Amino acid sequence: MEFIRTRIETQIMSLTGLSLGTLDLENPKGDPGLFGPDSVSWQVHGDFSSMLIGGISALMLQALHPLALAGVWDHSNFREDMLGRLRRTGQFISGTTFGSRKDADWLIEKVRTIHLQVTGTAPDGRPYAASDPSLLTWVHVAEVSNFLAAHLRYRNPQLSLADQDRYYAEIALIAERLGARDVPRSRLEISHYLESIRPQLLCDERSREVLQLLLNAPAPSRSGQALCRPDDAGRN
Repeated sequence: MEFIRTRIETQIMSLTGLSLGTLDLENPKGDPGLFGPDSVSWQVHGDFSSMLIGGISALMLQALHPLALAGVWDHSNFREDMLGRLRRTGQFISGTTFGSRKDADWLIEKVRTIHLQVTGTAPDGRPYAASDPSLLTWVHVAEVSNFLAAHLRYRNPQLSLADQDRYYAEIALIAERLGARDVPRSRLEISHYLESIRPQLLCDERSREVLQLLLNAPAPSRSGQALCRPDDAGRN
């Protein structure tokens, strides 16, 4: 059984971005980073299962914005390496949440540099740029609203309304450091933002392809099922 547990643990950890190395999240050298252990961000981002659910939901929602999707479509290899993209995203989230300030600053600057290279024209003829403050706000809101929703449903439904607002206020720092503008900082502001942006969203052929890719992506649970075949029983 120890062999099976080790295999499952390795596969699950490979989705978090920690497998990419570079960051030392277990020993932040006495540096509490951007938020610190008393933050709500540490609570919400500290539960792997709900963060995975929220992250997949966020990607589905982000795919409804034609300009945000165009940038990913034209400049990312997500169709060939979906898990690789999830790992890189996981590394950014875990590093900016739990890493030292130095590591968080490095990750933010790295992503800002990458964003400057992501420009083009969407299928409807509109130009896009990943560094566009409004697109950065959209990507941020899609992520954090789904992270919190998953946390409330699957981890801690008793998280107070005040702490929910505190989470949005804390985590807005990351979006602002990346260049986002007018970032919502409370449940009410998030709700108003999502309602206001609905006319800009579109579910088209590209959106549906992304959805299908996400639904078909390998999951740790499926890997675990494959590992627990009858012929493996009793070997460890």
